[in-house]
Amino acid sequence: MADDYLVRIGRLIRDARQHRGWTQSQLAEALGTSQSAVNRIERGNQNISLEMIARIGEALDSEIVSLGYAGPMHLRVVGGRRLSGAIDVKTSKNACVALLCGSLLNKGRTVLRRVARIEEVYRLLEVLNSIGVRTRWINEGMDLEIVPPAKLDLDAIDADAARRTRSIIMFLGPLLHRVDNFRLPYAGGCDLGTRTIEPHMIALRRFGLDVTATEGLYHARVERPATAERPIVLTERGDTVTENALLAAARHDGVTVIRNASSNYMVQDLCFFLEALGVEVEGIGTTTLTVHGVPTIDVDVDYSPSEDPVEAMSLLAAAVVTESELTIRRVPIEFLEIELAVLEEMGLDHDRSTEYTADNGRTRLVDLTVRPSKLEAPIDKIHPMPFPGLNIDNVPFFAAIAASAQGQTLIHDWVYDNRAIYLTDLNRLGGRLQLLDPHRVLVEGPTRWRAAEMMCPPALRPAVVVLLAMMAAEGTSVLRNVYVINRGYEELAERLNSVGAQIEIFRDI
Repeated sequence: MADDYLVRIGRLIRDARQHRGWTQSQLAEALGTSQSAVNRIERGNQNISLEMIARIGEALDSEIVSLGYAGPMHLRVVGGRRLSGAIDVKTSKNACVALLCGSLLNKGRTVLRRVARIEEVYRLLEVLNSIGVRTRWINEGMDLEIVPPAKLDLDAIDADAARRTRSIIMFLGPLLHRVDNFRLPYAGGCDLGTRTIEPHMIALRRFGLDVTATEGLYHARVERPATAERPIVLTERGDTVTENALLAAARHDGVTVIRNASSNYMVQDLCFFLEALGVEVEGIGTTTLTVHGVPTIDVDVDYSPSEDPVEAMSLLAAAVVTESELTIRRVPIEFLEIELAVLEEMGLDHDRSTEYTADNGRTRLVDLTVRPSKLEAPIDKIHPMPFPGLNIDNVPFFAAIAASAQGQTLIHDWVYDNRAIYLTDLNRLGGRLQLLDPHRVLVEGPTRWRAAEMMCPPALRPAVVVLLAMMAAEGTSVLRNVYVINRGYEELAERLNSVGAQIEIFRDI
């Protein structure tokens, strides 16, 4: 029995190491031991203490095993079940985190309606609370109230919480108006390869912000007075880069023109929020934004972020891979039209309701019904583009959809260094995916999915794709350590169960 546990622990360590992209030698170096010792541990041939397991987990940024309720969450999935009924799309994860950062602009009370209760939001709330911002859930936990202090205590920032979210980078824009010198921990979040923050720095330097990075911290210094009279041209059309520039421009006393701006859903929600704060923003939905900043913002504001198009795509993919008829309600159709056009060409049987307006008064919603369909691989490759192109975060779901279609599909995920690699985890569930290079994967379908036990990929969307494949696979699968899914989805297992899935949440004892 003891040997069996050692083998299972060894497999978990091996999976976590491989997901991190490390060799046995790299892990050995981090632990101060030998490669042969790591090899013995992974094969279950060496006794291992709880202290060593904890050290390995810390080195790999993955909780291997735990004692008690606070440990990592796992999912046990009984697959092969059809979904039915209707399910609502929750509010946008990416919009909610941008609005939390945006609340730092306001000296008054901010209320955000139906905020996504996800780990990414919780981490940001921990950071906000640590620097003196008072937050509380109101209206039976549906809405979030945010009240800032007169002075932020940035020396008390919760570094552990900050490092577990990439969204902390968006504190730079609002904070440069409040503090002349401050420090922020390095941004964390999904493991998607090297992602430079230089585009952020290029944009924010125009507002007087100078940042140096040492010892795990961004050291920020603001030179006043700053000017952004010439248009700011973003060197990449990124969502968070655009949001940071917007946050900086909102309290800049003057007019700021931002070119090559993202016009994606979360950027539009942030623009609508800024308008509620009294900031005029021209060009919403285009790649040129003109911001009429106001030096002081002190208003009580109430705002409702719109629904999440990526969650809508996740639910659509769940229906496709399980060959189910499912109605997905409150779909922000403007941000899913290209995906649906591609799926129509593949043979998707679906219809949509007449359009209605989201609670923010601006975003267009529909109810979408998806039916079992005989899909054919698309003629052209699947690849993302900035909005209004196919959404970058929706690309992984096409791996599971393509695996359900007849023929070969080429998926080109050119944005991230590692994400296409994680999609090959579907091979452990019966998929036939061939990695051509770090950005391209060839998917062969249709697939006869099979159950498996595996570690959750460390990237949000590939992790959900694996869960969807498990739902399609006959038998019982186990997906271990699903924290990354909880970063972006609220009660996903429970909500899928409400439409016919059978997913059990459990933790180690």
